[in-house]
Amino acid sequence: MMNTNGAQLRVFAGRHFRGLTESVCAHLGQPVGEGRTEVFPDGELLVTLKEDVRGRDCFVVLSTCSPVNENLMELLIYADSLRRASASRITAVVPYFGYGRQDRKDKGRTPITAKLVANLITEAGYDRVLAIDLHAAQIQGFFDLPVDHLAAAPVFHEYFEGIKSELEGVVVCSPDVGNVKVTNMYAEMLGGDLAIVHKRRLSGSEVSARTLVGDVRDRPVLLVDDMISTAGTVCEAARVVMDHGAQSVMVAATHGVLVGPAVDRLANSPISRVIVTDTLPIHGRIAGIEKRVVVLSISKLVAAAIHHIHHNQSVSALFHRYAESKR
Repeated sequence: MMNTNGAQLRVFAGRHFRGLTESVCAHLGQPVGEGRTEVFPDGELLVTLKEDVRGRDCFVVLSTCSPVNENLMELLIYADSLRRASASRITAVVPYFGYGRQDRKDKGRTPITAKLVANLITEAGYDRVLAIDLHAAQIQGFFDLPVDHLAAAPVFHEYFEGIKSELEGVVVCSPDVGNVKVTNMYAEMLGGDLAIVHKRRLSGSEVSARTLVGDVRDRPVLLVDDMISTAGTVCEAARVVMDHGAQSVMVAATHGVLVGPAVDRLANSPISRVIVTDTLPIHGRIAGIEKRVVVLSISKLVAAAIHHIHHNQSVSALFHRYAESKR
């Protein structure tokens, strides 16, 4: 439990993030802020604060995951409600930043929606944003306000320390070239070798993986990525490393988005274990692969960051060891 001034700090929960927020507040040693979100019959949302927040340092824990637009609107409305109630500072705690993959124009006449969402969050009245493993680090620059970009690496490191015997001789593998920097950091952390699967994407949901750079024969392989969405990338990468003689393969990803055919693909893949965090709700969406999935909590990590922000202390100092995990 952290020594935090509970009289001035309030942490509020989005509708779908009560469990995560309660765990964060338990580490902070205080109750969840009293707020309520109502959904009207026509789909409109109303956020009502049930306590005085005048002059207080307020945090709203709410990932903009599915239902993406509803969660985004709730996040925006929370800011307006807190601002009009005279909160002194308002921080958006967005463990998973939806629309993060739309961070550039990769073809003509398309939007950069990640920038649009950053503008909306800024204009809604937030003073600061706290996010975990953004899909691209440059998204921090889309905000005209301070962004604390946390890495989930400390959470994974603690878990890996507990399964050292399973990771003896491990090869840490990037399922695509773009994730090599992060994968190399995990390889150094675990004292393992590095491998890379070169892929060619066919469409938004289909991936064709071609070649493997590195030696995985008769060794356990750990695939590392920032998220598992439709699971096409990691499942194809897992087949590639197994075809090259890997002993076993598990995957670690910060965000378990798991949409569309993800669960079926994982169920029919050679992946023995899927390790994700609770940046977005996952239970109830993994029917059939529950025994393969390990969900790690980010609550202690988030609580530490909130504690440092509240006391105007350095947040980056908490994670200097994992600086290379920033994409």
